[in-house]
Amino acid sequence: MLEEQERTGRLFVLIEGHVEVLRGNTQIALIKEPGSIFGEMSILLDLPHTATVKAQSAVEVHVFDEAPRFLRSDPEIAFLIAKLLAQRLNAATTYLVDLKRQFADQSNHLEMVGEVLESLVHQQYEEVRPGSDRDPGL
Repeated sequence: MLEEQERTGRLFVLIEGHVEVLRGNTQIALIKEPGSIFGEMSILLDLPHTATVKAQSAVEVHVFDEAPRFLRSDPEIAFLIAKLLAQRLNAATTYLVDLKRQFADQSNHLEMVGEVLESLVHQQYEEVRPGSDRDPGL
Protein backbone atom coordinates (compact mmCIF):
# COMPACT_ATOMS: atom_id res chain seq x y z
CA MET A 1 0.00 0.00 0.00
CA LEU A 2 2.58 2.56 1.16
CA GLU A 3 6.35 2.50 1.05
CA GLU A 4 8.46 4.52 3.47
CA GLN A 5 10.26 7.43 1.77
CA GLU A 6 7.92 7.31 -1.25
CA ARG A 7 5.69 10.23 -2.21
CA THR A 8 2.26 9.25 -3.48
CA GLY A 9 0.01 12.21 -2.64
CA ARG A 10 -2.55 9.63 -1.55
CA LEU A 11 -4.58 9.12 1.57
CA PHE A 12 -5.84 5.63 2.44
CA VAL A 13 -8.78 4.61 4.61
CA LEU A 14 -8.95 0.98 5.71
CA ILE A 15 -12.35 -0.55 4.98
CA GLU A 16 -11.53 -4.17 5.78
CA GLY A 17 -8.51 -6.34 6.51
CA HIS A 18 -5.29 -6.25 8.51
CA VAL A 19 -2.20 -4.14 7.82
CA GLU A 20 1.25 -3.90 9.36
CA VAL A 21 2.96 -0.53 9.86
CA LEU A 22 6.77 -0.52 9.75
CA ARG A 23 9.50 2.08 10.12
CA GLY A 24 12.58 0.55 8.61
CA ASN A 25 12.50 -3.03 9.86
CA THR A 26 10.72 -2.12 13.10
CA GLN A 27 7.06 -2.97 13.39
CA ILE A 28 5.10 -0.01 14.75
CA ALA A 29 1.61 -1.49 14.72
CA LEU A 30 -0.77 -4.14 13.44
CA ILE A 31 -4.03 -2.46 12.48
CA LYS A 32 -7.39 -3.99 11.69
CA GLU A 33 -9.74 -1.19 12.74
CA PRO A 34 -12.03 -0.11 9.87
CA GLY A 35 -11.70 3.62 9.27
CA SER A 36 -7.98 3.71 10.08
CA ILE A 37 -6.19 6.32 8.00
CA PHE A 38 -2.76 6.07 6.39
CA GLY A 39 -0.71 8.65 4.51
CA GLU A 40 -1.99 11.71 6.35
CA MET A 41 1.37 12.68 7.86
CA SER A 42 3.02 12.68 4.45
CA ILE A 43 0.25 14.85 3.03
CA LEU A 44 0.12 17.33 5.89
CA LEU A 45 3.89 17.67 6.28
CA ASP A 46 4.59 17.53 2.53
CA LEU A 47 7.16 14.81 3.13
CA PRO A 48 7.67 11.29 1.83
CA HIS A 49 5.74 8.62 3.73
CA THR A 50 7.21 8.11 7.19
CA ALA A 51 6.34 4.41 7.34
CA THR A 52 5.59 1.39 5.20
CA VAL A 53 2.08 -0.06 5.36
CA LYS A 54 1.76 -3.67 4.18
CA ALA A 55 -1.34 -5.81 3.84
CA GLN A 56 -1.33 -8.80 6.21
CA SER A 57 -4.58 -10.20 4.82
CA ALA A 58 -6.89 -9.40 1.97
CA VAL A 59 -7.62 -5.69 2.40
CA GLU A 60 -10.11 -3.23 1.05
CA VAL A 61 -9.13 0.44 1.21
CA HIS A 62 -10.58 3.66 -0.08
CA VAL A 63 -7.90 5.71 -1.83
CA PHE A 64 -7.98 9.48 -2.18
CA ASP A 65 -5.57 10.15 -5.05
CA GLU A 66 -5.35 13.91 -4.60
CA ALA A 67 -5.36 13.98 -0.83
CA PRO A 68 -4.20 17.58 -0.27
CA ARG A 69 -7.08 18.87 -2.37
CA PHE A 70 -9.50 16.48 -0.67
CA LEU A 71 -8.47 17.60 2.83
CA ARG A 72 -8.84 21.27 1.87
CA SER A 73 -12.27 20.64 0.38
CA ASP A 74 -14.00 19.42 3.53
CA PRO A 75 -13.43 21.07 6.92
CA GLU A 76 -15.15 18.18 8.72
CA ILE A 77 -12.68 15.65 7.29
CA ALA A 78 -9.77 17.96 8.10
CA PHE A 79 -11.10 18.27 11.68
CA LEU A 80 -11.32 14.47 12.02
CA ILE A 81 -7.71 14.11 10.82
CA ALA A 82 -6.62 16.82 13.30
CA LYS A 83 -8.45 14.98 16.09
CA LEU A 84 -6.75 11.70 15.13
CA LEU A 85 -3.33 13.35 15.17
CA ALA A 86 -4.06 15.01 18.52
CA GLN A 87 -5.00 11.59 19.94
CA ARG A 88 -1.75 10.10 18.67
CA LEU A 89 0.27 12.97 20.15
CA ASN A 90 -1.54 12.59 23.45
CA ALA A 91 -0.74 8.87 23.52
CA ALA A 92 2.92 9.51 22.70
CA THR A 93 3.35 12.22 25.32
CA THR A 94 1.51 10.15 27.93
CA TYR A 95 3.91 7.31 27.21
CA LEU A 96 6.92 9.63 27.47
CA VAL A 97 5.69 11.00 30.80
CA ASP A 98 5.34 7.45 32.08
CA LEU A 99 8.88 6.63 30.97
CA LYS A 100 10.18 9.80 32.57
CA ARG A 101 8.56 8.87 35.89
CA GLN A 102 9.83 5.29 35.77
CA PHE A 103 13.42 6.25 35.05
CA ALA A 104 13.65 9.62 36.84
CA ASP A 105 16.19 8.41 39.40
CA GLN A 106 18.42 6.55 36.95
CA SER A 107 21.52 8.15 35.53
CA ASN A 108 21.68 6.68 32.04
CA HIS A 109 20.58 7.44 28.49
CA LEU A 110 16.91 7.33 29.53
CA GLU A 111 17.29 10.61 31.41
CA MET A 112 17.06 12.38 28.06
CA VAL A 113 13.38 11.36 27.92
CA GLY A 114 12.58 14.54 29.84
CA GLU A 115 14.28 16.65 27.22
CA VAL A 116 12.45 14.84 24.43
CA LEU A 117 9.13 15.29 26.21
CA GLU A 118 9.70 19.01 26.74
CA SER A 119 10.65 19.56 23.11
CA LEU A 120 7.57 17.66 21.87
CA VAL A 121 5.13 19.42 24.15
CA HIS A 122 6.39 22.91 23.36
CA GLN A 123 7.39 22.49 19.73
CA GLN A 124 6.05 25.05 17.30
CA TYR A 125 5.99 24.41 13.58
CA GLU A 126 9.35 23.87 12.04
CA GLU A 127 10.53 21.57 9.33
CA VAL A 128 11.30 18.20 10.88
CA ARG A 129 13.15 15.40 9.18
CA PRO A 130 13.07 11.84 10.52
CA GLY A 131 16.31 10.31 11.74
CA SER A 132 19.01 11.14 14.22
CA ASP A 133 22.55 12.46 14.13
CA ARG A 134 23.78 8.96 14.92
CA ASP A 135 21.64 7.15 12.36
CA PRO A 136 20.26 9.45 9.63
CA GLY A 137 18.49 6.47 8.04
CA LEU A 138 15.94 6.22 10.85
